[in-house]
Amino acid sequence: MSEANLKGRFMLLRDGTEEDLPALLEIHNDAVRTLKAIWTDRQETLESRRDWFRSRKSAGLPVIVAEDESGQVVGYGSFGPYREKEGYRLTVEHSVYVLPQARGLGAGRLLLERLIELARGQGYHVLVAAIDGENGGSIALHEKCGFKVVGRLPQVGMKFGDWLDLVLMTLVLDDHANPPAGH
Repeated sequence: MSEANLKGRFMLLRDGTEEDLPALLEIHNDAVRTLKAIWTDRQETLESRRDWFRSRKSAGLPVIVAEDESGQVVGYGSFGPYREKEGYRLTVEHSVYVLPQARGLGAGRLLLERLIELARGQGYHVLVAAIDGENGGSIALHEKCGFKVVGRLPQVGMKFGDWLDLVLMTLVLDDHANPPAGH
């Protein structure tokens, strides 16, 4: 657990639990309904979020939540495999989502910084961000946390009647010139 006081508001980061699933579902589905961040129109169910959560936890992958001063879960973050082939096993892709009323208050940055710490601690080499090309706020946040833009894939997605560009950003987490022996 970690605590922070951001812009006059208390924020607590902690590991997510199954009791948080209704809040995680609300945050996820709000993003599906209102943002171009998740390239689907299909809202999740509590059962599908439970399956996702259990899959992450059983694989040793984090699901962390941000709580505000009232104890409400206002955001979450996680990372998982970038791609399934074994050559990518030291690379993970992350997601961070925050409720509308908590955006701009620092919860997203706290969650991202914690995911970076966890990825380093688990021995990953690269953390990948895949961001809607119009999401300047997320791109700027990632740059502040050390990520570099490494590519832009034009019009590879669609949502709300628009073609969407995908901006790829990476953060190299260690200074290994070569993969560790045995990997």
